[in-house]
Amino acid sequence: MILIQFTGLSGSGKTTLAQNVRHLLADKSYSVEIVDGDVYRKTICSDLGFSREDRYENIRRLFQVGQNFVKENTIVLMSVINPYENLRNELRTYEFVRTVYLDCSIANLIKRDPKGLYKKALLPDHDINKINHFTGISDVFEIPCHADLVLKTDLETEVFSTNKLYDFIIKNLSE
Repeated sequence: MILIQFTGLSGSGKTTLAQNVRHLLADKSYSVEIVDGDVYRKTICSDLGFSREDRYENIRRLFQVGQNFVKENTIVLMSVINPYENLRNELRTYEFVRTVYLDCSIANLIKRDPKGLYKKALLPDHDINKINHFTGISDVFEIPCHADLVLKTDLETEVFSTNKLYDFIIKNLSE
């Protein structure tokens, strides 16, 4: 089986594409699970903050969940920002892991801003509603050097990116 580790800034389409491709794969009778960072932040990762160390621990916990699904012959779509190249590379040492980078410009992410997070991250420092340590704005996001697939979600349509991801997964299942 395969585990897709998505990486991309907030709002780049990780969850949307994971849900879309899960439906396509399930329609072909594949067993598929989404390990969504936002969901697990409320459960097994609720004790973690957003420091570098906590982000590492968050990814490692999610990866453990994903590994358990892979062992059950399930395709895993790990939808999480995953901002650090060395941690992504650590996961890539497992032969079943592929990295998919959702590339979207900051300008487009600020326009989209489905959760209103960029608006809060861009507030003045003295504003009590400001989000500090926001990935891509006031915290680091390292662009992947070795992504197995790049989806340009500000240039490609959702359908195009979904189909490109689906084809990529099917190809990698047969290898």
